[in-house]
Amino acid sequence: MPQDNKISMPSGMGGLMRYFDEYKSKIRIKPGHIIIMVIVVIVIMTFLYTYGNRLLGI
Repeated sequence: MPQDNKISMPSGMGGLMRYFDEYKSKIRIKPGHIIIMVIVVIVIMTFLYTYGNRLLGI
């Protein structure tokens, strides 16, 4: 008869490890600031694609 090699998990955790219950970052950025930064980056990239060769002399 084959031997049963089952491994039982602890019933309290169910095999899940929780390292941090709640993580609070020291840097707080509002969603509006992210949208503004993305728009600024898009404007800069568009400007560089259109006028970058003339400005940088490449």
